[in-house]
Amino acid sequence: MCGIVAAVSTGDIVPLLVEGLKRLEYRGYDSCGVAVHQHGGLRRARSTARVAELEAGIAADGVAGGTGIAHTRWATHGAPAVHNAHPHFSHGAFQPEGADADTAATGRVALVHNGIIENHDELRAELQARGYRFVSQTDTEVIAHLVDHLYDGDLLEAVQAAVRRLHGAFAIAVFCRDEPHRVVGAREGSPLVLGLGRDARAGEHFLASDAMALAGVTDQIVYLEDGDVVDLQLGKHWITARPDPAQPASRFEPASRPVRTVQAHTAAAELGPYRHYMQKEIFEQPRAIADTLDAVQSISPELFGDGAWRVFKEVDRVLILACGTSYYSGSVAKYWLESLARIPTSVEIASEYRYRDSVPDPRTLVVTITQSGETADTLAALKHARRLGMAHTLTICNVATSAMVRECAQAFITRAGAEIGVASTKAFTTQLVGLFLLTLALAQVRGHLDDAAEARHLKDLRHLPVAVQAVLALEPQVIAWAEVFTRKDNALFLGRGPHYPIALEGALKLKEISYIHAEAYPAGELKHGPLALVTADMPVVTVAPNDALLEKLKSNLQEVRARGGELFVFADADTHIAPSDGLHVIRMPEHYGVLSPILHVVPLQLLAYHTAVGRGTDVDKPRNLAKSVTVE
Repeated sequence: MCGIVAAVSTGDIVPLLVEGLKRLEYRGYDSCGVAVHQHGGLRRARSTARVAELEAGIAADGVAGGTGIAHTRWATHGAPAVHNAHPHFSHGAFQPEGADADTAATGRVALVHNGIIENHDELRAELQARGYRFVSQTDTEVIAHLVDHLYDGDLLEAVQAAVRRLHGAFAIAVFCRDEPHRVVGAREGSPLVLGLGRDARAGEHFLASDAMALAGVTDQIVYLEDGDVVDLQLGKHWITARPDPAQPASRFEPASRPVRTVQAHTAAAELGPYRHYMQKEIFEQPRAIADTLDAVQSISPELFGDGAWRVFKEVDRVLILACGTSYYSGSVAKYWLESLARIPTSVEIASEYRYRDSVPDPRTLVVTITQSGETADTLAALKHARRLGMAHTLTICNVATSAMVRECAQAFITRAGAEIGVASTKAFTTQLVGLFLLTLALAQVRGHLDDAAEARHLKDLRHLPVAVQAVLALEPQVIAWAEVFTRKDNALFLGRGPHYPIALEGALKLKEISYIHAEAYPAGELKHGPLALVTADMPVVTVAPNDALLEKLKSNLQEVRARGGELFVFADADTHIAPSDGLHVIRMPEHYGVLSPILHVVPLQLLAYHTAVGRGTDVDKPRNLAKSVTVE
């Protein structure tokens, strides 16, 4: 979602800010901007185009400075328009009309913000009564004016006072016209990191919403915690921690946070021979799965952290919390956990779970699934579950340094590497690998996994990269199908058992990057409503493994054909589903038993990708979507 980069230095930091924004483009955005301290005032450039266009504007206008902030915005409050783009300046009643020009040395406070301020209407009314002039529809401008109002010569004190009044989730970076070479940042529920500069002579330090923004600049990263306010000046920095909210008179106190050496995934940003990052990431899945399994020599609860064996012995049910694609991986895992580990499992959409009455059970293992580890709804759902008394927590996550990993007692880190395309692919399949390992570990502790079964499952897991590679070889056949789908406006996906969530994931992929309306159903539900949609213009994509439900599925296919529907079936070789008029079949290279969902999702990814390419959409940055959803 939105991205922040900020810096103080003795040299011009604008090229660094722009490069940081480029590294954050994968998160999704609809506007971008940079502001610096220049010629004794604030100077900025903003754009609703890509960062490359912003960069050209910066060069043309001569924007440069040693103190600055930059931002990519994904619109929440206010349309994607230049006047709503960050950075925002404060505009008090003392300023003349027209003083908001981006190139004018006016305004006192410049600010960028990720998150949502829930009490912005109340604060806006108060600040307007004090003479502040609003020029945007954003909640962010409220923070800029509030900091300006509270400013009395010390920016750190002004930001500390301001964050006490903010309700919601936020990460902010602020600088002031009256204090050159100083940036103050704060976080509450939205990620923000401090980067320590390498060049002592430049005295530089950095802030960013993602360590990737600082790749190549510094590998010394401090992960700020909720409630932290950080003060960056030339050659020095301070971190202060939020006081106890129960004691309104208490002050922010100095805090120490560990410095971590973080090697950001710079190579992941290189497209190589591929047309899009999504295509690259689909084809990286064999390596990502192999890397995820690299350290797995045997099945053991300790794969999930110290103390996992004790926790697994104490729990008698599993609650999975996730959003979007991660929710579908959890839905597949429910079938595995209940059939192999014999443990009752429920899967909840995180944004729904935290707002409904549920029945807590302290003997529940709460499992969160998130690619970034910063998904706001999932983090909030985890905290809600803990407040209900469920202390056993575990995450399946792709970022070892993320907030989710820090919040959970146990973790399994997938090794998908950086995923740039908004539509998740390799993160999804590696999540499934991690969830299958969790299933086996729980089965082992509960006495449902003997040595022979463990050996068989490990053999199948180690063969997965080769099996996925064989599925990728089907790409030419999938491209032929995609040519048909480019001319369609709707599609229906069917699956049964653990392949129903795979059908859901296939429909999601198609809709989010090709903009074709797609729905997925359990195939047995056809006659309960969806069959009314079936016509010759409605392609029906079916996942058909050779499992216990195959004969039932064949009957469902006949229901579609009888209504004139056109079927596109991904079938295991031994299913005896033969192509015919209106029935198109792509045969999977092999049947893969319980791990079949991992293989069957790959051609669905390819189908969505090539359909989107054929329709000419922005595959890696689909409209209205963001990679990391860090606001509710």
